[in-house]
Amino acid sequence: MDNTHKKLERLMLFSEVAKQLSFTKAAKALGLSKGYLSQQVKQLESEFKTPLLIRSTRTVKVTEGGKALLAHAEEIKQSMLSVERILRSERDQVSGNIRITAPKLLAQSVVANICKAFKADYPQVTFTLDSSYQKYDLTAADFDLAFRATSTPPENMIAKQLFCYRHICVASPKYLARMGAPKSIEELTKHQILAAPHDTYWPLDGQQIGIQAWLVSNDNNLLLNQTLQGNGIARFPDYAVKLAITDGNLCEILETVAKPSHNIYLLQPQLIYPPQKVALFAQFVQAYLHGVNI
Repeated sequence: MDNTHKKLERLMLFSEVAKQLSFTKAAKALGLSKGYLSQQVKQLESEFKTPLLIRSTRTVKVTEGGKALLAHAEEIKQSMLSVERILRSERDQVSGNIRITAPKLLAQSVVANICKAFKADYPQVTFTLDSSYQKYDLTAADFDLAFRATSTPPENMIAKQLFCYRHICVASPKYLARMGAPKSIEELTKHQILAAPHDTYWPLDGQQIGIQAWLVSNDNNLLLNQTLQGNGIARFPDYAVKLAITDGNLCEILETVAKPSHNIYLLQPQLIYPPQKVALFAQFVQAYLHGVNI
């Protein structure tokens, strides 16, 4: 079995004895017993097959081989200190890249705006935003955070509920002027429907309403553009069409019909020392969403 880590430990113990020129003083400084310290140095001498110290009843002297080894030990110490400084700087500085995964529509209509607002406060931060519907395992995938629509967040993640949303039915004023607005869910069958491949049923008023779409696409942007152009009725998360409704480019239909509510969570791995940039961004997300009406 590779015992490099033990050899490094013995090397650091030896260096303290070599600097103190005393097993008693070195043992006190290290908080170890003198006997243990002596045993570890003897083991190191055995491993290198050379004497490192000349011991007498009152003094300890360093051999030429010991002096050479001490110089290398000091180099290793300095390298370790440099690594500690780099890691401490990485942990404490609000800079570098934050890797995020989020559902496409949420990434486009909400998450990108949050990233932009955070960067205004912390210019040294950059973002990599995976916009997809794949539910990555954050313990294995290379992401710092995930925005996820779920009712059961993973128990091995830090999960913060951000907001609730509903899927709503919308159409453009142009379409409604031409076709009229459905007065009930049953009238949807008389209208031109735009839908995603999995949307063969729309949950409305406690029912699963079967729909026949004239255009089916897995591209939500395409469906949204078609809806804006007046080519049919579509169903989107309310946060994705809020601005279009506010600007008068889309109208919500069947507003009084009950629609199920869903939750958006912010997920992050459980790390003892999360990077400062990630911890601050997670706090910023909650404050940002608290200040806007999603």
